[in-house]
Amino acid sequence: MLAKSRGSILLGACFVLFTGAAWAQFTAIEGEVKGPDGKPVQGAQIVIEREDMKGTYKGAKTDKKGHYIYNGLPIGGKFTVSVLVDGQKRDSVGGVQPRMGDPTPVNFDLKANADQQAAVQKAAESGTLTKEQERGLSKEQKEQLEKRAKENAAAIAKNKALNDAFNTGKEAIAAKNYDAAIQAFEKGTEIDPNQHVIWAQLADAYVGVAGTKTGDEQTTALNKSLEAYQKAITLKPDDPAYHNNYALALAKAKKYDDAQGELTKAAQLDPTNAAKYYYNLGAVFVNTGQTDAAATAFKKAIDTDPNYADAQFQYATTLSAKLTTGADGKVTAPPGMKEALEKYLELQPSGQYAEAAKGMLQVVGATIQTDYSNPNAKKAPPKKKQ
Repeated sequence: MLAKSRGSILLGACFVLFTGAAWAQFTAIEGEVKGPDGKPVQGAQIVIEREDMKGTYKGAKTDKKGHYIYNGLPIGGKFTVSVLVDGQKRDSVGGVQPRMGDPTPVNFDLKANADQQAAVQKAAESGTLTKEQERGLSKEQKEQLEKRAKENAAAIAKNKALNDAFNTGKEAIAAKNYDAAIQAFEKGTEIDPNQHVIWAQLADAYVGVAGTKTGDEQTTALNKSLEAYQKAITLKPDDPAYHNNYALALAKAKKYDDAQGELTKAAQLDPTNAAKYYYNLGAVFVNTGQTDAAATAFKKAIDTDPNYADAQFQYATTLSAKLTTGADGKVTAPPGMKEALEKYLELQPSGQYAEAAKGMLQVVGATIQTDYSNPNAKKAPPKKKQ
């Protein structure tokens, strides 16, 4: 009985010694994580990767005080410790070699790290990265900087090529060298197909070419302009100028219903300048012989802006189609025509349509004033008494 008891005691002692030896093979890392605002970060993940051989250790997370600890790292290893916030790696420390005893501290200050990275990035982009800054970078950070430097260089080269193409195209359009403009803007769309302004300029260039062509060549140029306008509008659907210019190209292509829709859209997008778009719509209808529709459009223009002189005259002109002549030979104007002509002369007493407006008023037997003046014109200051 005694021998049996003694053997049990020895066995227990051996077990204690064995477990003690096993525990002695492991170390720990602990630390704190502070966010960009300087406050503790809760729930940040800690990932530990062994550098001298394959091995990844996960599972540690920061508590509400931003503290974490990871027990069970093999002694003698060298590790890279990384912190992940919302699944994104925010910082890492390499070459960590935990020792026996207290956990090896590895803290993360994301604000200081962000400031440091920004400074290093700026220095790298400007070519002023110091040797000290370079030595302080991890392999991963160096790779990221090299990648960003290549991306920045590529972006700079792309922007230069894009600007060169755009400026060349603008100069060519100003010189009415539409073929050269098309070539430049098409190159721009190849460099960056998401630049709506280049598509719009390309469309304008094709409209310019169409104006110099006839027959099938004109049709082809107009169709290409419509395609380019559609690209521009797809990229920037809220630009009223694109809808207006697209409408005018549609009208040239004899797609009048589509043109009306685009001009109406432009007026909705830009109420301040709606009168201009309604005026253009009226012009489209005039060119297609739709007098009543034209009168309605011009009326919308002057209702929106009563001081739009040309719209007043064009409205009166479309109404002139409804002039009637009585048995006595007297010409009677339809409602609104006389008022529109008088308003035009009030606004533009010496305008391009002034003589035509006076002639139309004479036809309908209206009295023509001789003292029409523009109410919007600036008055001369009174002379000083001597």
